[in-house]
Amino acid sequence: MKLLKKLYDTRENLFAILWIVVYCLITIPIRGELGDESVWMLAVLAVIALAAALFIRKYHLEEKYGLDQYPAGVRRYWYFIPMLILMTGNLWGGFRVAYSGISQLYAVLSMLLIGFIEEVIFRGFLFKMMLKANGVRPAIIVSSVTFGIGHLVNLLAGQTSLESVLQVFFAIAWGFIFTMVFYKCGSLWPNIIVHGLVDAFSKFAADNPTMEWVYVISTIIIAIVYCIPLSKLDPAPNHRIQC
Repeated sequence: MKLLKKLYDTRENLFAILWIVVYCLITIPIRGELGDESVWMLAVLAVIALAAALFIRKYHLEEKYGLDQYPAGVRRYWYFIPMLILMTGNLWGGFRVAYSGISQLYAVLSMLLIGFIEEVIFRGFLFKMMLKANGVRPAIIVSSVTFGIGHLVNLLAGQTSLESVLQVFFAIAWGFIFTMVFYKCGSLWPNIIVHGLVDAFSKFAADNPTMEWVYVISTIIIAIVYCIPLSKLDPAPNHRIQC
């Protein structure tokens, strides 16, 4: 933990990249060989999530990464509404349990943990590092696009090329939504909850290619329309860059 803190203090960019690389290198082989329904996948994700949470807590970084509280006055955050609608998209084509028995529970819990881990890594570590070092626009673009491109690694986990390319554009759109919402509201919890549920609902989605395309295209269009008015709002206090 001390070595991580030293890296964080001296090279925060490498600290953020290290988390992304380690997360991918550990989870991709397990996901590819054993699947999302594996108890080993769940165990590994739990360890990664716990390590990130302990690091943040030990060094009192909750406020910096938007984990100290849920946004106050939620009713004024109208921009949660499109995000909540898109959250249900995996169920638009019908309902089907992906796995049987305890395997379904393992898969759902794994998806919830992925929501936490990826938001902390991409919207927390990476975005906040770039916001400080490079400014708002590069931070938003790199955090969003990196999150999307990272889904190309699903090719190594057994997905077809078409599925992976589709997921990249889908993830980039979500990346912009998540990053803009975090930047404007200051709390990472709405993203963690929505991200986890998007992934969890995928384990209850019926096989409906037409609705999958509808969901992806809707997400991309809404992300574009959604982020324009969001860009005009003032950033949350914990994201304002000090001169």
